[in-house]
Amino acid sequence: MHKRRLTARRAGFHISALALAIATTPLWAADEAAVEHVNVVGQAASMDLSLKEQRRSDSVESVVHADGVAQLPDENAAEALQRLPGVSVERDQGEGRFVSVRGLGPDLNSVSINGTLVPSPESDRRAVALDVLPAELVQSLTVVKTLTPDMDANSLGGSIEVESLSAFDHKGLFYTGSTEASYDDNTGETSPKFSGAVSDRFSLGDGTDNFGIAAAMSWQERDFGSDNVETGGAWDFEDGARLESLEQRDYEITRERSGLGLNFDYQADDYSSYYLRTLYSRFKDTETRNAAGVEFADAQLPGESGDAEGWRELKDREETQEVQSYVLGGERLMGQWTLNAQAGYSQSSQDTPGHIAGATFAGNDDFADVGFNDSKKPHLNIGSEFSDPANFSLDEVEWAEEDTTDTEKNIKLDLARDYELAGHAAQAKFGGKLSRRDKDNDTQIWTYEDFGDFGFSDEQLSMANFTKGEVDYGLGHFGPGLSADNIESLLGDLDRSEFFNEEESRVNDFDMSEDIDAAYLMNTVDIDDLRIIAGLRYEGTEFTAKGTGIRDGEFESIEADSDYDHWLPGLHARYQLNPDTQLRAAWTNSVVRPTFGQLAPGFVIDGDEASFGNPTLDPLESSNFDLGIEHYLGRAGVVSAFVFYKDIDNFVYNSDLAGTGEWLDFAEANTFANGDSADLYGLELAYSQKFDWLPAPWNGLLLGANATFSRSDASISGFDADSGTFRERDIDLPNQSETVGNLMLGWEDDKLSLRLSANYKSEYLYEVASITDKAHDLYVDDQTFVDFSAGYFLTKGLQLKFEAQNLTDESYYVYTGSRGYNAQYEEYGPTYKLGLTYTNL
Repeated sequence: MHKRRLTARRAGFHISALALAIATTPLWAADEAAVEHVNVVGQAASMDLSLKEQRRSDSVESVVHADGVAQLPDENAAEALQRLPGVSVERDQGEGRFVSVRGLGPDLNSVSINGTLVPSPESDRRAVALDVLPAELVQSLTVVKTLTPDMDANSLGGSIEVESLSAFDHKGLFYTGSTEASYDDNTGETSPKFSGAVSDRFSLGDGTDNFGIAAAMSWQERDFGSDNVETGGAWDFEDGARLESLEQRDYEITRERSGLGLNFDYQADDYSSYYLRTLYSRFKDTETRNAAGVEFADAQLPGESGDAEGWRELKDREETQEVQSYVLGGERLMGQWTLNAQAGYSQSSQDTPGHIAGATFAGNDDFADVGFNDSKKPHLNIGSEFSDPANFSLDEVEWAEEDTTDTEKNIKLDLARDYELAGHAAQAKFGGKLSRRDKDNDTQIWTYEDFGDFGFSDEQLSMANFTKGEVDYGLGHFGPGLSADNIESLLGDLDRSEFFNEEESRVNDFDMSEDIDAAYLMNTVDIDDLRIIAGLRYEGTEFTAKGTGIRDGEFESIEADSDYDHWLPGLHARYQLNPDTQLRAAWTNSVVRPTFGQLAPGFVIDGDEASFGNPTLDPLESSNFDLGIEHYLGRAGVVSAFVFYKDIDNFVYNSDLAGTGEWLDFAEANTFANGDSADLYGLELAYSQKFDWLPAPWNGLLLGANATFSRSDASISGFDADSGTFRERDIDLPNQSETVGNLMLGWEDDKLSLRLSANYKSEYLYEVASITDKAHDLYVDDQTFVDFSAGYFLTKGLQLKFEAQNLTDESYYVYTGSRGYNAQYEEYGPTYKLGLTYTNL
């Protein structure tokens, strides 16, 4: 019997007898050396390793791999992924956070770390903000776009798989350490960062280098900010395009990231291996937001002036997100059988201690001769009296605290048997998974108002007692900022129990559980140059939601539950045209549950107005078709083209049910509803190559480019109160960008590495207005980010690095209906970084 040696990695990376049979072909022979040990340095080596993983995968996937110094090429996991075909990111304060795949929104994708699902720390989302994960803790990132039956079926755009560092990624002792300073051009602040990783192998028992330990850590504190002007879409389009209100906002932020990963691998013998993967990440965000706004007495055109009410507002909060993940698993070869077992536990949480959610100072009198110019980036025209604190008085303070926890526990078992089918290498595989997820949210809100009734004089409430210096605002004149300490001092003299807002507190609380039982059966067969995978996956879901609603001042407990089953067939084919070219085709089916915010059971009914979540929503179901070709061009080179089509049922959108059913007599009944169906289709192109055959110095050139072009067709329906009839209108899928593209030009030799990259994402529908009000739909404008990085090896192991991000000072712009009408405009400025990394190369 042939003796096989395990790689001591998780199940997805082992080589079965079926894979060994294929290893005699040129496709696998070129990759064999990369399976056991990875020790690469530089852009080309990292790209080459990523392409090898992509090449031998049974799925359509894209990979980002850390280089030899155990660092991804970007600040965090989200920004590293945006370089891949079909991938873009949603940004927060200029930093990449949530990942979109093939133009579809982040909530339609799943994220796993070392094989176990990562829950979301945010109370209303499924999407995981990947900037929580420091890049130093990650060895590779994979976006799987066609799911095989042995994978969770909970992604529509793609499944994002995060692999952390293993001692078996390197030969013997490995260590690296980095230090960095970053400068934010918008605020003029300089911030530190430190990171490091170490791994080694040890001999236990009769084995040699059969036990590995790997550890990685990272800490960063970044001070930065942004300038913002927004209308929230408050445009009156009935009499021209007249603006009703606008607000200026200044953000000052301190963002601290820290993370620790500790992994163990043990290869007991030639037939058994075990692993323990642990990861802890902490993301602390301290934000101070000063706002100054006006509401016009009569909606105005640019250049007009009139009376307006004015206000000042402060928000000051500290928010901590934590992600922890523990995965224990093993693999056992038993003749022709391979057994894989894994147990996973992960928890995400968001803790927002007591803070000023909003302290509002109202103008004592209306301001005269107030106007604005420029409908895209409105500039407020107002006299100096708007900057005088004596003209404002404290009106209301909202004090809030919130705690969210999302826990995922799962266990899965996979059993595979290699055999021959009519003389062809084949493998039968089956298994199951039990997943138990619990998400809860606890919100408490106190609303302080009517301060005069509690003995405060007009003089004590004057804004002059609560100011703190001038606000550094880059989009116009702002005036003085507000002091959180002074506001908190005033609140400290009050009995806060008298201000508890029971309605807002209880309605936002919920407890949801989602239990999923899954089983699958699949078979793989290799017929000469053709590999076929056929299978069926079953997922049964039990969902329960508990919360509280309020109906005309009376509280009601609510509990909703639903059960549903899905049978999900799949078919994959990969055909080797020649040693460097392969065709891929796949038909898959997936199911994505609505977000927790959409499923929230709480409701508010006040007279003829209502707003509520919808825990009875159906999950999104999609049939997916992919067809493509890949041609590999030697080291770090590939050209590929894929077409894809998704037939989606039950997509979720905002809806007003007033005038229908039980909401027949209501003026508003805002909730979420399932759309009937939607179609998404597109083309995905990618090219990368290292020109090492050119004469020096041109042999150091690298070029990478990819673009995804997609279109979607969807329709929504709702009741039109004016006509008394149901209406329909066509929309794009929310959060779907029609064009996503990347361009990278690099050059490197043994000492110097340079990279200039650009990332483009076209506009997308952000929020749907009412069925009859297309003009107030909100869209996020297209964005192009340009970054530059350079690295120089001062010695063999010591590298000096420089990075410049957002060189073009790209802004974030949301518009109302058409591009000329602001909903939100925000500027961040570029960031510059200088650092040193030492590695025992």
